[in-house]
Amino acid sequence: MSQLTGIVVLASAAAFIGAGGYTLLPRQVYDPACTIKGNISINSGERIYHVPGQEYYAPTKISYEHGERWVCSEEEARRAGWRKARR
Repeated sequence: MSQLTGIVVLASAAAFIGAGGYTLLPRQVYDPACTIKGNISINSGERIYHVPGQEYYAPTKISYEHGERWVCSEEEARRAGWRKARR
């Protein structure tokens, strides 16, 4: 990543700080082919991934500062210790 790209990414991230301390990065900042949401449960700390079409996919938000992230494949998610959402 070039210095200019890094600055743009940081500026974009800063522009997307939302309610509750979430930093929501715009889709342009990461690979748009990575559509799986790696979420961490607030209640249990369990690492759960959501794929498009699942019940809680749309409302799930990714918070990088809490260790959540976008993932490119279910295999990648499982290797990193995430389990698939039940619904």
